Amino acid sequence: MSAIKAVVLLSGGLDSATVLALARQRGRACYALSFDYGQRHRVELAAAARVAQQWGAIEHRTVSIGLGGFGGSALTDPSIGVPEHGTTGIPITYVPARNTVFLALALGWAEVLGAREIHIGVNAVDYSGYPDCRPEFIAAFAQMANLATKAGIEGESFQIVTPLMALSKAGIIRAGIAQGVDFAATVSCYQADAEGRACRVCDSCRLRRAGFAEAGVADPTRYQA
Repeated sequence: MSAIKAVVLLSGGLDSATVLALARQRGRACYALSFDYGQRHRVELAAAARVAQQWGAIEHRTVSIGLGGFGGSALTDPSIGVPEHGTTGIPITYVPARNTVFLALALGWAEVLGAREIHIGVNAVDYSGYPDCRPEFIAAFAQMANLATKAGIEGESFQIVTPLMALSKAGIIRAGIAQGVDFAATVSCYQADAEGRACRVCDSCRLRRAGFAEAGVADPTRYQA
């Protein structure tokens, strides 16, 4: 019997690397999908390529989409600074509709491949408060996917797999280490330099560093001087 095909959204960060490792551990035939969406931390795409190769993705595609053309986020508009201190509410690093767009494109590729699983590293515990990381959003998208596709209406339903949803950042790190993930190969920082070195102070860096500390694991992240 052939392996179940899965499209895995792969940013190159800590979370998505763990998701790919867990999918491979479950015996999935993985097709990794990354996006060049105008993000200021585009260096993460080099990390995604490394992770995809390390974990034996059958194919790794990077799709260019122009979310930077709309702006509205510190990650896609260079005139908006990345916050370097904690904020309240939904932070300016939220990219409008990002996960909706990513999942929609992953859905299209999954249908072409005959894959019925889409794996994504959203998390509702140690995260920045983004609305498109919540279980309610994932459930609504899965319902839409099965209403909007030929496969779905013919009974070949899609599943959005979110193995990290209920894990703390420390729990994600422990899960990745258990699978042998090389976190030194990943880039999470919102304003990493051209060599992939992290800033230490953005929200993503703070969550990542705190996760390693809570997990009792040495932080392998390369930081800027």
